[in-house]
Amino acid sequence: MKRRFLAFIAPPVAVCKYGCAGCCAAPIGVFWIAGMVSLIYAFFGGPAEIEGFSSGTFLLGAILWGIATTWAELTINGINADDQCDKNAGSLCRIVKPKLDDSDPMDEVKKFQ
Repeated sequence: MKRRFLAFIAPPVAVCKYGCAGCCAAPIGVFWIAGMVSLIYAFFGGPAEIEGFSSGTFLLGAILWGIATTWAELTINGINADDQCDKNAGSLCRIVKPKLDDSDPMDEVKKFQ
């Protein structure tokens, strides 16, 4: 329950705490911050500079916050399903983190010159 609450309130923090560090915290943070800014901006009239409250801007903020929350939950659940993220052996962590035997693309380019 604590994990779900944290994923709702602060999705990037939940991913960093309960997920694999660096998996998706940055893009989730972008959606979350954009949602917060949009929610606040709605009370000042939004981009149309309406007198009072802009419901469209508020809806946009709620949708962005919902995307961040859903993405955080899916990331945390994926890490928990693998149950091996601490060893960097989980499928999501394997996709994100490069292996030591990966070659440098710039070395490949230099070979052809």
